Amino acid sequence: MVPIQMVDLKRQYNKIKPQVDAAIQEVLESSAFINGGAVQQFSQELQQYLDVKHVIPCANGTDALQIAMMALGLEPGDEVITPSFTFIATAEVIALLRLKPVFVDIDPKTYCLDVAQIEKAITPKTKAIVPVHLYGHVADMEPLMEVANKHNLYVIEDNAQAIGADYTFKDGSKKKAGAIGHIGCTSFFPSKNLGCYGDGGAIFTNDDAIAAQIRMVANHGQSARYYHDVVGVNSRLDTVQAAVLRIKLPLLDEYVKARRAVADAYDAAFADVPQIVTPYRAANSYHVFHQYTLQLEGADRLALQQYLAEKQVPAMIYYPVPAHRQKMFADFGGAEFDLPVTDALTHKVISLPIHTEMDADQLDHIIQSVKSFLNQNPA
Repeated sequence: MVPIQMVDLKRQYNKIKPQVDAAIQEVLESSAFINGGAVQQFSQELQQYLDVKHVIPCANGTDALQIAMMALGLEPGDEVITPSFTFIATAEVIALLRLKPVFVDIDPKTYCLDVAQIEKAITPKTKAIVPVHLYGHVADMEPLMEVANKHNLYVIEDNAQAIGADYTFKDGSKKKAGAIGHIGCTSFFPSKNLGCYGDGGAIFTNDDAIAAQIRMVANHGQSARYYHDVVGVNSRLDTVQAAVLRIKLPLLDEYVKARRAVADAYDAAFADVPQIVTPYRAANSYHVFHQYTLQLEGADRLALQQYLAEKQVPAMIYYPVPAHRQKMFADFGGAEFDLPVTDALTHKVISLPIHTEMDADQLDHIIQSVKSFLNQNPA
């Protein structure tokens, strides 16, 4: 059996090696390493895929979030509502810009922002909401947008884990995750569903004025070369990374299908295991399974992780300490937030390997290893 990885990037690369190698070689021969043709081409292709007017590539997903907030003109002291149960970058950029993160609890099934609790957190200082499409499940965007519109708030989607996912509205219409709010942000970190071979990110919007501001902020605040209208940053997607992403973008739906097949196999295998709650799939969200995350009930998570490691099965805990419990947010009143669902889930979740190259032998070994542990350690 091929050694099991959380994400097997080498096997994925080997399947597209000739195309990737040729694309990289073309960049090397052109020597257009910054803002080369592949960057513009990828931007246009991603615009078409997402059905958005503007895609602005940048250096990474964290930059994407920061640039989005800077482009909206948010000022120190403004409040931004976001979940605590997420990768730290979501809240980190809020604090970096001296805005105030306001943490709201999550839905216990989807792990995304609990829309019913958002309105309670809104104050006169609230300026934006940052929902996170965690693990590949889309947050409940239709009612969230209704709340945002009612209170005249910006919505910045953190779509780092759900590119390719669809959200279905009550009228049956669909939009891609990241294309629903005022701005969408994503990461092309290598392990993402659409990953490059280094760092990369992008920002999406349908608003022409916001797009112009994003482009200016991402390029040193320039409106024209050497004319700097606002304080900006230097954040670009390298041409080599854009060339790789151009190869992988047409395969994204195929990659998602492969991940969902793995998730289906896990779901079926664990359906009758009392200590396991398998990932929920809301009817209006087409889950793309960036992670396959279980909730454990009455089982020792760390003992399971250790047992799986002994069986050469990697398993990860995302995220053991939520943002509001991190030291970095102590000065922002992090510990004052009452988030019982978030706090409970941080002690229960564990993620199993899921990627585009998993085969039947690997899946069977993972499933049998999990079941073996739980049979030996009943609740």
